[in-house]
Amino acid sequence: MPRGLLLLTAMMGILSLMILKPSSIIRINYLFAGGFYPIGFHVINIILHCTISVLMVDVFSILLGGLQFTNKGRRLNLAPKTSLIAALLFAVHPVHTECVAGIVGRADLLCALFFLLSFLGYCKAFRENKEGNNFSIFWVLVSVILGAIAMLCKEQGITILGLNAVFDALVINKLNVLELIQKLLHKDKSLESAGLLRKGLLLRITLLMSGGATILYIRWRIMGTGPPAFTEVDNPASFADSLFVRAINYNYYYSLNAWLLLCPWWLCFDWSMGCIPLIKSVSDWRIIALAALWFCLIGLICQALCSEDSHKRRILTLGLGFLIIPFLPASNLFFRVGFVIAERVIYLPSIGYCILFTYGFSLLSKQAKKKKILAVAVLGILVVNVTRCALRSSQWRSEEQLFRSALSVCPLNAKVHYNVGKNLADKGNQSAAIKYYREAVRLNPKYVHAMNNLGNILKERNELQEAEELLSLAVQIQPDFAAAWMNLGIVQNSLRRFEEAEQSYWTAIKHRKKYPDCYYNLGRLYADLNRHIDALNAWRNATVLKPEHSLAWNNMIILLDNTGNLAQAEAVGREALELIPNDHSLMFSLANVLGKSQKYKESEALFLKAIKANPNAASYHGNLAVLYHRWGNLDLAKKHYEVSLKLDPMAPGTKENYNLLRRKLEQLQKKGGP
Repeated sequence: MPRGLLLLTAMMGILSLMILKPSSIIRINYLFAGGFYPIGFHVINIILHCTISVLMVDVFSILLGGLQFTNKGRRLNLAPKTSLIAALLFAVHPVHTECVAGIVGRADLLCALFFLLSFLGYCKAFRENKEGNNFSIFWVLVSVILGAIAMLCKEQGITILGLNAVFDALVINKLNVLELIQKLLHKDKSLESAGLLRKGLLLRITLLMSGGATILYIRWRIMGTGPPAFTEVDNPASFADSLFVRAINYNYYYSLNAWLLLCPWWLCFDWSMGCIPLIKSVSDWRIIALAALWFCLIGLICQALCSEDSHKRRILTLGLGFLIIPFLPASNLFFRVGFVIAERVIYLPSIGYCILFTYGFSLLSKQAKKKKILAVAVLGILVVNVTRCALRSSQWRSEEQLFRSALSVCPLNAKVHYNVGKNLADKGNQSAAIKYYREAVRLNPKYVHAMNNLGNILKERNELQEAEELLSLAVQIQPDFAAAWMNLGIVQNSLRRFEEAEQSYWTAIKHRKKYPDCYYNLGRLYADLNRHIDALNAWRNATVLKPEHSLAWNNMIILLDNTGNLAQAEAVGREALELIPNDHSLMFSLANVLGKSQKYKESEALFLKAIKANPNAASYHGNLAVLYHRWGNLDLAKKHYEVSLKLDPMAPGTKENYNLLRRKLEQLQKKGGP
C-alpha cells in the first residue's frame, strides 16, 4: 500500500471531526499548547505541511512516472529521483510560508491534505487492473468523500474531482486529447478507439460529476447563493466598468501569481488597497507580463497536445492541469473574489509548477553533457528557497516585522501603512503612528478605519478640531460606521457640544445594537450634564451587554457614592465584584463606600487586597490612610499617608490630611507627656 494511503484510516475520523466541527480543532490545539499560545498552533501547521510534503513524494511519483502496480498490488515508483526533487521543491517553496506561519493558513493545509488523499484514493481504485477495465467503486467513492472534506476546508478542494477525471482520461485510459478533438471536429463516430468510451471511464466520470454536484448542492443549501460582499479596495479590477480593463487586469494578476511561483522573493501579507495599480491602456509597459505569461502557456499547451512523445504529453498536461484547475476558484472567472493576490491560494497550484519545473530539469539533464552543473543548480535553487523561507518565517514572528516587510513590496498599499501605524500606536508611539495613518489616508482618501484611528490619536493629543473633521468625513463616507460615530461623539463631548455628542452616540447604537463602550461614553455625557438617572441607565446597559465592563461598574459606584446613595452603591459594588472578583479598581471603589458606611473592617480588607494587586497606586494608600484616620488607627494612617506621598508627592488632599494627622499626633504626645 502506498505511504499516503497508510494515513487514511487513522486520519479520516479525527480530521473529519476537526473539519466538520471547527471548535474541535481549537480545543485540540488548546490542549496541545496548554492554552491559547501560538506555538501550539504553529507546531500543528508545521506537522500538516510536513505530512503534505511526504505525501507529495507519492503524488509526484504517480504524476511523473505513471501508475503501475506489481502482481501483489504494490504501486511502483518509476521516477524516484524526480519525484523526490519535486517534493523537496514543494516543501521549501517560500510562497508556502504564509500558509504554515499564519494560523489562518490551517484551512489551506487541511484542504491540501484531503486533496492529496482524494487523489491517492482514486489511484488506489485501479490497483487490481491499471487499464481501468476493473476498478474499485469503493475507492472512487472514498475519493469523492475526501474531496468533499477538502472542500469543507476550502472551496478549492472540490477541484480535485476534476483533476481525478483528467488523470483517469490521460493516465488510466491513455486518451490522446488532440486526437479526440480532431475526431470531434470531424464528427468521427469511432470515438471508442480514442478511448472515450472505454469500459468504466464514463461510469467513473459520472460518479465524480455526481459527487461534485451533490457537494455543491449541499453547500448551496447550507450557505445559500448570495456572494460575499466585497469592496472596490479588495479587488479593484472586478469593479472596473470596462470589460477590457477587467480582462487585462485579471490576466496581469495571473502573471503575478506565476511570477511568485517562479521568483518568490517579493512576498506580502496583503496585496489589496492599491498595491497593484490598474492597467487602463495597452500602452502600459506591464502588458509585457501578460504577453510573457500567455507565450509560455501557449507553448506548453502546444507541446502537451502535439508532442509525439506520449510520456511528455501526459506529464505536461497533468502539470498544466494541477497548475490551472485548482486556481480556477480564485481566477475571478466564475465569481468575484475578495483579493487581488493571495499567497495561500497558490499552495495547491504550486503542485503543477513543481511538476513542470522538475520535468524541465529532467529533460535538460538528458541532453546536457555536464550533468553535475545541473545538479548543483537544482541544489542551489533548493538552498535559496530554504534561505528565503527562513527569512520570511522570521518576518512572521512579529506583527511589526511582518508589516514593515510589506512596505518595500507594496509601498502603495494603504492597508500596509495602516497596520504599521496601528502597531506603533499599540506600542505607545503615537507620533510615528500619525505619520503612517496620514499616509494611509493619502493613498486611500476613503479609508475610514485609518481616519477613525488617526482621529482617536488626535483626540487623545487634544487636537480636537482635526479629529472632528476626520471622524465626520469617516461617517460621511460610511454612514453605518458605528465606532467612528462613537469617537465623534467623544470629540464633540470634549468640545462641549453635548447635543451633537448625544446624537452621535445614539447613531452609533442604532448601527450597532450591542455596543457597551458606546453606552459607557453616553453615560459619561449624561453624568457631565447631571442627568444622573440617564447616566446610571446607560452604564447599566453597558454592563448588561458586557458584564466585565469594569469602567461602567466603577462609574456607577462612584456616582451613587457621590450622590449619597451609599446602600445602592454598596449593592452595585458587590454585584460587580461577583462578576469581576479580581478587579482592584472595583475593590477600591467599594472599599471607599464601605468606609463611609463605617464598615471599617470590611473596607480595610478590600483596600489591602486592592493594594496587593496594585501596590504602586498612590490613591489606594491615601484612601486607606483616610480610613485608618477615621477609624482611629493613627499609626497605620501615618504609614500609608507616607507611602502615598512617596508614590505621588502631588496627590490631591493627601498632603493636607497628612499634616492634619501629624498635628494631631503631636497634640496627643504633648497631652501624654510629663
